[in-house]
Amino acid sequence: MAEHGDKTCAICLEDARDPLDLPCGHSFCDGCLDQWRSRYGVKEEMRRNRARIPPSKEMVSSLLSCRVHKQQIEFNNDKSSENYHGICQLLKQVEEEVGADWDGVTVLEDDRKPVVVMPDYIYNAAALQGGIKSVLKWISANQTEDRANAITSVERFSMPILFIATVDNDLKLMTLLLQLGADADFRTSRGTTAIGILFNDATFGGGDVSSRARLLLSWGATFIHDGDERKYCITMARRWGYHKLTDLFESELGGRRCEIVNHSSWPDLNGKTCVANEYIPDSNKYKVTLETKSKDVLVLSPDNLKRRDRTPQDCGYYVEFKNGRTTQHDFDSNEDCQAFVAALNNNGETQPVVTEESEAAAEQAAAELLAELGLDDSPAVPSSGCKAKKSKKKKGGKKKRKK
Repeated sequence: MAEHGDKTCAICLEDARDPLDLPCGHSFCDGCLDQWRSRYGVKEEMRRNRARIPPSKEMVSSLLSCRVHKQQIEFNNDKSSENYHGICQLLKQVEEEVGADWDGVTVLEDDRKPVVVMPDYIYNAAALQGGIKSVLKWISANQTEDRANAITSVERFSMPILFIATVDNDLKLMTLLLQLGADADFRTSRGTTAIGILFNDATFGGGDVSSRARLLLSWGATFIHDGDERKYCITMARRWGYHKLTDLFESELGGRRCEIVNHSSWPDLNGKTCVANEYIPDSNKYKVTLETKSKDVLVLSPDNLKRRDRTPQDCGYYVEFKNGRTTQHDFDSNEDCQAFVAALNNNGETQPVVTEESEAAAEQAAAELLAELGLDDSPAVPSSGCKAKKSKKKKGGKKKRKK
């Protein structure tokens, strides 16, 4: 068996470092391979010494998705539609990326765990506002799987569940998924992220883009290709009149959750977190909102801000889903928020957001309350935290005299 030093990388033409052997018999440096072929596809095939890098799993998934869509449109005899021409163009592009000489089997292997594929009924629930309960129950039903990052089937372009909620303009579901660990940068088989799809013509017409973009930015969402894609998103935001959002994209910390640092005038602010909601180009400062119950607004310079993206353990606020409703909990310190989350998660062990037991307990409590009020057949259940007072009708009360 050859030693590592005997293997020459087909890209850098030097001794392979951490060599990766491909089925074709060639070896590559692990780092070189990562640089030359993104997991999400490239426009040019990199060839050295007649060696060819196999397509990624995402590229193959995209290829299969395009073929399925094309066949479905042809089956419906709708070849003259704009949708058909669009999918044909996309299929051609994907086939060029994969390469005509692909053997149809070999893919670029990696060490990522297999992604969970969601059933169609969960896709339908996520795509329709009001399906939060079904989505959360499915996610919490199996704690061993990363269902917060589940994707659709290949036929639906392997879309992450967060991506679907973003397209559907469902801020509540987006927030709940992010709290459960959804990756803000998880991509479809075409390499599109949730924030990337916001700047599609179709999405721009589907509700306020700014709120969704700001939410994703505060959770650390980035642009896939920081140069061209950022320019494209800025152009689209400006074209559609989102001028403040454009300023955020053009700044370093715009829309980000940050920690206040090095503030000499108000040292008590140091360590507190805020969100840079607005960038002021003329002064190169940010208008920030403190993550406190008072939601104070300040103007700070970039030197007083350090990026601190939200995480499930350090989210700054917490949105809870109970009895079909979402409630946002705000805190005056990150420590209070983290303690609240830790208590909910039972010392780090993720607990179901919605369980059969909790549902049954809630229904039983509601039934008991209705029985106590003598309203067993009434569908209405008091939703406030106040205790309902027992009301009794007095018998034999005085009758009103007729005037």
